[in-house]
Amino acid sequence: MRIETLALLIIGTAFGCRIFVWLREATRTPDPWGPEVEEAVEAEDATPLCPHCLAPQEHNGWFCPECGHTCGQYGNYLPSVYIFSIGQGVRGGVEQRNPWSPLVTAGYVFIALGYFTVVAPVYCLFLFINRSRSRRLQEAEANASEAI
Repeated sequence: MRIETLALLIIGTAFGCRIFVWLREATRTPDPWGPEVEEAVEAEDATPLCPHCLAPQEHNGWFCPECGHTCGQYGNYLPSVYIFSIGQGVRGGVEQRNPWSPLVTAGYVFIALGYFTVVAPVYCLFLFINRSRSRRLQEAEANASEAI
């Protein structure tokens, strides 16, 4: 048993060393953009873009108003920021107008069941009130645009 473990350890170490040497000797590719693009990105007046839909982000929110993807200075990289982005997303379900679809609604319900197990029915009540309010506003806007 000890010889087998030692043999596996030696083989694993040799394999790891060979991968390290292979990566170190690999040719490095140049940046995919030129210096003018890098200067434009690093400029102080540059507008940040959503990494998902490339919409300009003129706000200081956690999510893109166009597609709902996480954006901002740190996104979801830090655990302390991650909880705030989840809170913003959950609040968005009961406060903001969203592009409601069955998948989005099911996602909010599953999040409610996962995070708010005891008060999930209350959250779902507010969620469906917001959903019906958003649909009424969409219908009113559609009727107003048809009347014009």
